[in-house]
Amino acid sequence: MPGPDVIAIDGPAGSGKTTIARALADRLGLAYLDTGAMYRAVAFAALRAGIDLQDEVALARTARAMDLQLDRTSCVVDGVDATQAIRGPEVTSAVSVVAAVADVRIDLVGRQRNWVAERGGGVVEGRDIGSVVFPDALLKVYLTASPEERARRRAGETGGIDVEVVAADIRRRDAADSGRKVSPLVEADGSVILDTSDLTVDEVVEAIVALLP
Repeated sequence: MPGPDVIAIDGPAGSGKTTIARALADRLGLAYLDTGAMYRAVAFAALRAGIDLQDEVALARTARAMDLQLDRTSCVVDGVDATQAIRGPEVTSAVSVVAAVADVRIDLVGRQRNWVAERGGGVVEGRDIGSVVFPDALLKVYLTASPEERARRRAGETGGIDVEVVAADIRRRDAADSGRKVSPLVEADGSVILDTSDLTVDEVVEAIVALLP
């Protein structure tokens, strides 16, 4: 498995994963993969097909059948541009349920490993990258931030939604992601924990670069 060529960036919602991982990939000239977008894509496909989110067999079938074209700027699911929709409230509410399905995760983990194998490495962000997908990654970083800062960031990303509403949703996502039986959100063995609350993007990127062997 091509884990040694991977920089794994994990952490909860609002910790800065996407921003940091993109900037780090740019800095190092590496490919970048947002695995969270892959789970959102499955949720989008399931909602679009009217699938009952409690039907794990149907969700797994949807994941296996899904044609996904994902890059830094777009997400196309089964030929439909879902770039905006996967970040919308409907998908956001559904994605934790979808991500808890073991067979969905098996399919997407396989896709993630294939993605890295095709590119010979990259910066990969998610919630189980260092713990499950690439446990032998070259570097494993777990990003975190204070609950207040995480809520503030997410509120800014969602066009001014009330911070308290966002904070409540983050608490829900944290509980779902950390409490699921399959590949829960954890600080992977050997990971370096970075609190981004009071750091700029450049400062976090520099700190990660300094950790590289």
